[in-house]
Formats: sequence, C-alpha cells, structure tokens
Amino acid sequence: MVNALRWLVFAVAALAMNFPVIVTLVTSFKSARELSTNAGLWINQPTLENYARVLTQTDRFNIYSYLFNSVVASLIGTCLAILLAFPAAYAIARSEAGRRMLLPIVINLRAVPLIIFAIPLYMMYQWLGLLDTQLGLGLILTIVNTPLALVILVNAINDVPLELDEAARIDGANSFQIMLRIIRPVVRPAVVTTFIFGFITAWNEFLFGLMLTTSRAVPMTVGASFFFAASGGGVQWGTASAVMILGALPPALLGLLMYRQISGSMTAGAVKG
Repeated sequence: MVNALRWLVFAVAALAMNFPVIVTLVTSFKSARELSTNAGLWINQPTLENYARVLTQTDRFNIYSYLFNSVVASLIGTCLAILLAFPAAYAIARSEAGRRMLLPIVINLRAVPLIIFAIPLYMMYQWLGLLDTQLGLGLILTIVNTPLALVILVNAINDVPLELDEAARIDGANSFQIMLRIIRPVVRPAVVTTFIFGFITAWNEFLFGLMLTTSRAVPMTVGASFFFAASGGGVQWGTASAVMILGALPPALLGLLMYRQISGSMTAGAVKG
C-alpha cells in the first residue's frame, strides 16, 4: 500500500512537471486540420508532416544550420568555461583570499541581469568583427557559464583531502602537476556535471543569440521562433511544436546518456586510490 501510494505521488508529480512537454509532443504529431477541431491530448490521426516540413523545407529556414550553430557555440562556451574555471577553482579552494574575495565577486556578477551588458557587448563585438559568428556567440556563452562552473568545481575540490596535495609535494610535484594529475581525476564527475549543466545553459541561451546573430550564426533557440509563422498565415502550432521538440532533443539526450557519470562520490578516486 505504501509503495503504491509512493508511485502514485511520483506519477502525479512527473505528469505535472512534464505536462508542457507532453502537450508540445502531442501537438507536433497533429495536422493543422486536426488541431483546429481537436485541442486535447488524444491524437485521432497521427502524422509526421510537421517534422517532414521542418526537416525538408530548408529554403527559408534551415534547421540544420541552427542546430550546428548551437552545437558549436555551446561546445565553445562550455569547454572554454571549464578550462578557465578549473585552475581558478583550484586556486580558490586552496587559498583563503580567493574564497573570500574572488568567488563572491564572480557569483555576484552572474546575478546581475544580462541585459545590462547588451549595449557595450554589441558595440565591442561590432568593433572586433565578432557579430554573427559562432566564435563570438561561444565567447559570450563562456562568460555566462564560468560562474556556474566555478561554483561546482570549487565545491568539488574543497571535498578533496588536502593530504593528497601534501603527499604529491613531498614527491616533488608542483601546483600545476598536482592540479592536472591528482585533482583532475578525482573531481572528474564534477567536471562531467559542469559540462552537462554548462552545455544545457549555453544551448538554452536566447538573449545573446538574438542580439549578436542575424543569419550565419543563428542558434536553435532563436531559429525556432522563425517557424511559428513560417507560412505567413498565423501561428503554425504543429510546425512550431515539431521545431521545439527537435531543438530540445540534444540537451535532453546528453543528460540521459551521461546521467550515470554524474552520480558517485567526488572523492571516490582518492578513497580507492
């Protein structure tokens, strides 16, 4: 009885949290004619015409280009953020000054609304020739991801016993070698977690994608909005739903495939080694 009640609560909670996704998925399999008469969750005549239209009609809006731009910019924004945050996280975790000053400053900067930086960033990008480029979008996504990466990695390195550093120094290792050969393998689950969260954050970024791109480097979040009225006759809900489902697949699949690598103790390597 208790287990049945527990599963019932779990099912209701899962349905409530995923209801918008379910509605979008159901809508993507309905034709325009059925949507005009059947707005419920039941599909009378399932169809793939919305997906076919999005994937084949690339004359005006090219979903493959939007997906590619998002992948490239998200990888740049995530990997570069980790490369910058990892040494900083090690220094902060092993330094009182960094923990008291640098970390709060970086976190507080992320708390500032991003729209404040819109005008100076646009002017700087225009001067540097980075407007409407994958590199330019990736660099700004690096700034967006760095505070999150720094917090996760600092907490992970804090959990690593300081005795590992001291033992390595006795063996003649310097700080760079300790960070690369001792700390990095131990906090690998945290690095994977940082990559997943950073990639999802970068993928879902809309403001800077809208502001800094126009045609060549338009990301999926911005490109998806072009399909809402692709035929010029009002909102095409079926087509729009299909685009949103396709745009949500990469981060969703990434999270599912790498879920097991997130779990586990951050110091499991140190305890076993």
